[in-house]
Amino acid sequence: MNHLLRSHAPITETGWAEIDREGKSRLVPALAARKLVDFSGPRGWQHSATNLGRARSIRGPAEELQARRRDVLPLVELRAGFRVRRDELLDADRGAENLDFANLDRAARRIALAENVAVFHGWDEAGITGITAASPYEPLSLGDDYTHYPGKVAKAVETRLEAGVGGPYGLALGPEGYTGVVETTEHGGILVFDHLRRILDGPIVWAPGVDGAVVLSLRGGDFLFECGQDLSIGYEGHDGEQVHLYFEESFSFRVASPDAAVTLRR
Repeated sequence: MNHLLRSHAPITETGWAEIDREGKSRLVPALAARKLVDFSGPRGWQHSATNLGRARSIRGPAEELQARRRDVLPLVELRAGFRVRRDELLDADRGAENLDFANLDRAARRIALAENVAVFHGWDEAGITGITAASPYEPLSLGDDYTHYPGKVAKAVETRLEAGVGGPYGLALGPEGYTGVVETTEHGGILVFDHLRRILDGPIVWAPGVDGAVVLSLRGGDFLFECGQDLSIGYEGHDGEQVHLYFEESFSFRVASPDAAVTLRR
């Protein structure tokens, strides 16, 4: 037994399998940051801090001593609660399909959105500086014409190359921008989406929570996500009608090379 207390839930193996399957199907498409940054872990629920490899001088407890305090970045925990009706779980045991997991789906979207926002735009109270805040460059303007996106992204890539930051490159696009480039065709019949992929030589990622877009190098070592407990579903309690569950994770994020990304705003 661990802190998720899954064995205490009035849920059969079949029920848990359905819940986990639904959770994974909702989380994986929305976890945009993990598709573009370096992911390390999971290191377990008890892992509490990321080693930054630095130390600072402090006053010692006695004279004629040198003292230094190691710098670490504490992991943060995220939890999103949801409920599943017990009669739906009974139907799952009977082999029913199209189960009602709407509450689970909303919780999955919330926690994936929060993770994306923390990585791309930061989370001050958690001590996380996001990619867009760390970038030293003035954001480029995307505008409203999707046929202009390839030129703007090419400019962002050129800026990285001039700074000595190699590719391939990835593009995180907010939902509105992603839909726009998928649906737009340039003169000559070329899809904007395909043109962007040729410029980047890397993925274009649907990124809920991203304001505008971010072009970032995928060479590795620039953006570091350290996972303690990976996203898991735990048990909180139940009553006669519903089982109370939650998604939970712990992680830290830091930008090692601020100049490896360029922000593009609408």
